Amino acid sequence: MKITRYTKRAITGGIISLLIILLGTLLLGELSGYEAKVLIKKSLSGINTLCNTIALASATILALLLTVLSISSNSKSKLKKDHYLQVLQIAKLDTVVFIASVISFILLNLPITESDTVPTNWFNYIYYTSLAISSILTSGLIVVVLMLYSTIVNIIKIIGLEMYDHPLAEVDEDEDEDEN
Repeated sequence: MKITRYTKRAITGGIISLLIILLGTLLLGELSGYEAKVLIKKSLSGINTLCNTIALASATILALLLTVLSISSNSKSKLKKDHYLQVLQIAKLDTVVFIASVISFILLNLPITESDTVPTNWFNYIYYTSLAISSILTSGLIVVVLMLYSTIVNIIKIIGLEMYDHPLAEVDEDEDEDEN
C-alpha cells in the first residue's frame, strides 16, 4: 500500500479517533470479572449494532466507488494512474473493514455470558477485547471515509473545477500543442 500525503492524513485521523476511544475505555478503570460480565451483557447489543452499521457502511462505500470510477473514466479530463491507485487503496481497506466487522459481529454474538464453564476472570479480557475490536473497526471506517473524502475532493478539483495543474490531472499533450 503506497503511503501518500492523503493516506497519511487519513491514517492520522484514524489513529487520533482510536486514541480518543481507547482513552474513554481506560477512564472506566479496572473491572472485576463479574462487573465485566454485566457490562458485556449491557454493551453487546450496541457493539453488534456498531458492527452491522460498519458492515453496511463499508458495503455502501464499495458500491459508491463504482460511481467514482464511472465519473472518473467518463470525464473529459484525464486522470493519472495515481488516482485509480488511490481508489484501489480505498477499496482494499474498505473490504478489510467490511470482513473484519462481519467476523466481529459473528464472534461477539456467541452466548459467552450465558456459559457457566467460562472462568469469571476471562470476562475482563473478553470485555476489553470487544472494546478494542469496536475501537479498531470504528477507526478503520474513519480512515476509509477520510481517504474517500480526499479522492472526491481531487475529482471535484480536476473534473468540476477544471484544475488541470492538479498533481493527479494528466495533461493531454495534443491540447497543449493546439493552444500554442
